[in-house]
Parts: sequence; C-alpha cells; structure tokens
Amino acid sequence: MTPKRMLRFVPILLLGLTGCQDALDSVSNKVEHPLPAKLVNKMKAQDMSTRSPIMMRIFKEEGVLEVWKQKGNGRFDIIASYEICKWSGKLGPKFKEGDRQAPEGYYRIYPAQMNPNSSYYLSFNMGYPNSYDRSYGRTGSNLMVHGACSSAGCYSMTDEQVLEIYGFARDAFKGGQKYFIVEALPFRMTPENMARHRDSEHFEFWKMLKTGYDHFELTKRPPSVEVCDRQYVFNQVPEVENAAFMANASCPPASVPTTLATAYSAYEKSWNQAFAKAVTKFDGEEARQIAAEEAKAEAEARRAEREAERQSRIAANGGQTPAPVLSLFASGNPLKALTAGPGPVAALAAPAPAPEAAPQSTAAQVETEAEPEQTLGGIPVPQPNPAAPAEVAEAAKPGQPDQSDKPFWKIWSKN
Repeated sequence: MTPKRMLRFVPILLLGLTGCQDALDSVSNKVEHPLPAKLVNKMKAQDMSTRSPIMMRIFKEEGVLEVWKQKGNGRFDIIASYEICKWSGKLGPKFKEGDRQAPEGYYRIYPAQMNPNSSYYLSFNMGYPNSYDRSYGRTGSNLMVHGACSSAGCYSMTDEQVLEIYGFARDAFKGGQKYFIVEALPFRMTPENMARHRDSEHFEFWKMLKTGYDHFELTKRPPSVEVCDRQYVFNQVPEVENAAFMANASCPPASVPTTLATAYSAYEKSWNQAFAKAVTKFDGEEARQIAAEEAKAEAEARRAEREAERQSRIAANGGQTPAPVLSLFASGNPLKALTAGPGPVAALAAPAPAPEAAPQSTAAQVETEAEPEQTLGGIPVPQPNPAAPAEVAEAAKPGQPDQSDKPFWKIWSKN
C-alpha cells in the first residue's frame, strides 16, 4: 500500500473503531436517555410495562448479566442479556478490602445507590458488604456494576451496555419499585455445575445461595431475601407479625408458604437425583482420565527403560550402533544379515568350536568310520564325496551345472 493510500485508509479504520463511542457521544443526557425502541417493542410484545419492576442475575463463570422484568401476570421474564466485559478475582465470595474479588450473594439496590456522575460512565453500587457479609466480618467498598470495561472487584460493562442497564433501573424506580435484587452467583446452579464444583471450599456457601436460585426458577418471582443466624433465608413468612430477621441472631419462627414448599420438595427430589447422576458421570470421567494418565506414564517409563538398555548396548559395543538387519539384507549379504548383532540367528551362524584332537585310529577304523561332518553353526552341511565323483555327476539334473563343489551358503543365496 502506498503512503498516500495508507493515509486515506487510516481514518476509515479509526471510524470503525470509534463508531460505538461516537454513538454515545451523541447522547446529550445519559441519565435520562430512553431505552432503544427495539427493547421497548420487545417489552410490549412480552406484556411488560417500561416501568414495571426488574431483577438482575449475574453468572461469573458464564460472564453474563441478565435483566428480568415483571409481566402483566406478576411473573418475571428475561428481557435482556449482556456479556460482562470484565470481572476480577475467581469463583467464590469476596472476603476483604483489596482482594480484588467480585462479590457473590444477594444484594438490594436502592435509588440512592445509583450513580449518574460515575467516573465509569454510569454505575450503581451493589451494596457490599450486606448484612450477611458483615456478620462474617467481611470488608470492602465501592463494589459496583459500571461502564468503562475495567474491573478491580467490580462487574464492568461497556459504556453502551451500562447505558441500557442504568435505563432499566431508572424506569423501574420511576414505576415505584423500592429496590431491585441482584443475584450474583458463581454459575447457574444446575445439577451438572454443582457436581462439577462439588469439591470447592465454597460448596456449602453455594448450596445456600442455590435455595434462592431454585425458588426463582420455580416461581419466576424474585425471592424475599433475609439474613438470620448468619445465613441467607428465602421466602420465609414469620409466624409472629413484624418479627425481625437479624443477621447475628437466631431466625424467628417462620416457614415457606405451603404451595411453594410442596413445589420445592418435588423439585429438590428431582434435582438431587440429577445431581447424583452427574456426580457418577464426573467420577467415571475422572477415573478414566486418571487411568489414561497412569497408562501414559507407564508407557513412557517402558520407553525410557528400553532406551536405557539400548544406550547400554551401544556403550558395550564401543559406542558403535549395530547396523539394522534390514539394511544388511538390502546390501545383498543375507548371511551377514542373519549373523549381525546378538540373537538366536547369530548363534546358529557362529563358527562351531574347533574339535578336540582325536586319538590315533587304526587303519581298519579309518576305512570304516565316516568322515566327520562339517557344520555351519551346528547345522550339518552336505559335503561332496571324493570317493564317488561319478555318482555326484549322475545326480546333477540335465542342463544344470554341477554345484557340488560350491559352499552351501553360496548355492542357497543364488537359488
């Protein structure tokens, strides 16, 4: 690309990169900026008012923030889902100031927690630490959902996303909602996910959060969340009117409404069966993985042992690597191939030890005893009989030369 064309190309590239920012710069009043028409139309199609109550769910592992909105029948349905730009830390709750951990739990968001003048475009404070967190002495401040796509313990969105999220909350408060709940969860509390994370140090904490998650899955209504006896409790109706739930005190006598309790009992039974099945599945997969790793390690050990033996043989051979047998066959010397290197074939082809000197025989014994056989590695080799040359000549087939005076191995290799 020529310099002149490059100069024409750069502004086009920058325009593509800053398109979203240009759209936001055109927003004259971000605090009161209306929700996009496509969302308004979607709400109407799902029997939702623009000012009906909302609830939000955050799933760390999936990296998703969901906005749920109340329909005409009082139940909630999802209206928007956003990919979280950044969140810091790992799965599990926040413990102390400076650990850069995004919180997990149930948090109430009141109008006073909305920040229209945020340094991160727009934001709302999650209200960490809540009464549950404080009951365990957990510390931290300014934990938010905000824009600017940067995080040090917060859930960070893009500016364009937070403009919509802020608009949903603003309109719900205008409709009279006193506060909305944010469920900040490590993952969707399915049997498979819980089975996969069952060995985590936070598993008991997540089991507690799961009760509120399950209640919402059953009712599609945000759970009533309280804290007592240093535990989250959900949809509890006190037996005594106006009984208080105190985080560090025992829970007052209370129970879940009968309809919900019955539905939850059946749900839990089915869920526990699915969880047990998932555990068996993951245990089997882990066992297969362990067996595969052990087999791999054993094979590597055998290869290392064979290599050590090979190196030992090379060292014993004065550093010379034995020529491969196939290469000797290819060279046209099969006998050398058979006798190359250690092995049973080489033993057969090895020269026989020299016979010990026999005692002097008499003339009669010389005439009657057969001449000692010659062998090749212990294998008898037929020898020509000098006393009967005529018989040898007659044994030759017509048209073939007499080969009786050739060594056995030469005849074999030629045939």
